Amino acid sequence: MTSLPSVLGALDPMSDRAVFRQIADQLREAIDRGRFREGEKLPSEAELVEHYGVSRMTVRNSFSVLQGEGLVHAEHGKGVFVRPRPPVHRLASDRFARRHREQGKSAFTVEADAAGSHPTVDGLEVKEEKASQDISARLGSVRRVLARRRRYLLDGRPVEFATSYLPLDIARGTQIAEPNPGPGGIYARLEELGHHLDHFEEEIRARMPSPAEVKTLQLASGVPVIRLIRTAYDTEKRAVEVCDTVMAADAYVLSYQLPAT
Repeated sequence: MTSLPSVLGALDPMSDRAVFRQIADQLREAIDRGRFREGEKLPSEAELVEHYGVSRMTVRNSFSVLQGEGLVHAEHGKGVFVRPRPPVHRLASDRFARRHREQGKSAFTVEADAAGSHPTVDGLEVKEEKASQDISARLGSVRRVLARRRRYLLDGRPVEFATSYLPLDIARGTQIAEPNPGPGGIYARLEELGHHLDHFEEEIRARMPSPAEVKTLQLASGVPVIRLIRTAYDTEKRAVEVCDTVMAADAYVLSYQLPAT
């Protein structure tokens, strides 16, 4: 490891900023500049105590600040490590392109291939149920829906879970109602049923996760989630699916291409 004086500066005794926050600021800057790389261990408590001449509690408070920001994670008995950057770049204008479905690929498979990761799906549940008021409104006042719930993993790490809701008059008795909808996923099956997809509308919000979401996505302390609700419309302007997705915010970069006119 590079010597600490060359990586980290000195504390400013004249600053009104708390000492533990000054240390967190210096560690954050070193991470941002690549002096501590993804997956690399930060200096130990003992090293930082010696470098700054502070107590262990002050150093621990500095680490807590960085953990709360999602920049680092602690491994018991090993130390504090820089969290990896988001592995998936989700390009909204490409992930649902028809050519992917024609190649038998789902949107998640396309993203996993681009990230060089191995995709898996677990926690699969498919059942008919009463539509919530919000889902009913989005699907044109339907009363019951087919719900498909699943969790997505990259290289064994949970990155999102999603529930798709489809009108029963479309999905009941079709391969969409099977655990494995086949190559290209449910969008390929919708188009085979005559519902040629025209466009998608997405709503995105960021928030802190619920305890259940922390457990399902195995989130580290301080990591928020992205909630994305997508509605798919066919060429007849009918809403044929609503997908409610919760994503680990440290796993994704959402990219969009916008027209200039």
